[in-house]
Formats: sequence, C-alpha cells, structure tokens
Amino acid sequence: MKQFISRHKSFWSQKTLSQSAALGLFLLMVSLLANYFANVYTANHVSNYVSDIVLDNLPVVNLDFIFIQGAMLAIAFVILLLLKGPEKIPFTIKSIALFVLIRSAFIMMTHTALPSDHIWLDPTSSFRYITEGNDMFFSSHTGLPFLMALIFWPNKKLRITFFILSGLFALTVLLAHLHYSIDVFAAFFITYSIFHIAQRLFPKDYEISQAS
Repeated sequence: MKQFISRHKSFWSQKTLSQSAALGLFLLMVSLLANYFANVYTANHVSNYVSDIVLDNLPVVNLDFIFIQGAMLAIAFVILLLLKGPEKIPFTIKSIALFVLIRSAFIMMTHTALPSDHIWLDPTSSFRYITEGNDMFFSSHTGLPFLMALIFWPNKKLRITFFILSGLFALTVLLAHLHYSIDVFAAFFITYSIFHIAQRLFPKDYEISQAS
C-alpha cells in the first residue's frame, strides 16, 4: 500500500505528467460526446440490415451477459491496471479517446441496421448511454481489448489476456448477431493503425508508459 501511494504521489507531483493526464481525460470526454452525437445521427439515418456470409452460417446465441457485464468487467480491469501503474494513464487514455473519435467518424459514414435476428438487449441497460445499437462499423468490443494488448505489449501475461478478451468479445458479438463480420475483422486492422497514430501523436506519453 505504501508503494502504491508513493508511486501515485511521485506521478501526480510531476506537473508535466499530471497535465498530460488531465489533457487525456479532457480528450476522452470530448470523444465520448462525439460518440453520443454520432450515435444519435446514426439512429436517425439508419437504413436496412444486410446479409452476411458468416452470420448466415452461425446460430444466434444469447450472450448478453458477456456483451454487457463482461465489457464492464474488462473496463474495471483496465482501470485497476492504470491505478496500479499511473505512468500508463496519459497514453492509454489518449489512445482510447483517439479510438472513440475515429470510430465516431466511421459510424456516421455507415448506417446499416442491426442484423434482423440479433439478440434482444435490455433497453434499460447502462450501455444505452453509450450506444443506440446501430453503430456497426467497427466493433469496439473487439477493438478496445486489442488496443490494450498493444499498449501493454511488454507484459506477456497482460498481452495474452487482452488478446483472449478481444477474441472472446469478437466471438460474442458474432454469435449474438450484434455485429456483422466485417465490423469484427476490420476492427483489428483499424485498431492497429490507431495505435500507431497514437504513438506518433503522443510520443513522450508512449515512452513513459513503456518505461515501467
């Protein structure tokens, strides 16, 4: 506990690091606001569902507990990791903000409706504050854990854990028919690009995050 307090005291006492973390939080709030308006726009302009060669050959399985509760646990896990290693806070938060901003732009470009046979999700779920359900391209459930795997790459156990989570969520949204296959498969390529863009935009934050 003393080491935990000492680590945070050392981190937050450094003006440049605390300011960088504050900027990251600001960017995250801006990205979430952009995500909200992108979802509203998409919901108002949603078109029809389309056929999908993968979904057409997959049964519909109700995996809402993984889609919702599993995602919440994954978020809590990342928060705990950042609390344990505050030096990773600025780069991680900025990378997530960049991910959300780019995805917000993508979902405004595509207005495909959910697959017709998707599982039912509770409209009172807390996830309704984040998504209206028609934000198809690309899958954040798949992309965000993959992004965390790239950020925590030096730690082999965490890298493998996030790879497993990304694969689990990819399988979940496909079996639940909550995403089209292109949303899932494209997420890996787009997220990889986002990670490298974040490295270029925030080089000092990245160096600090990898130093520990």
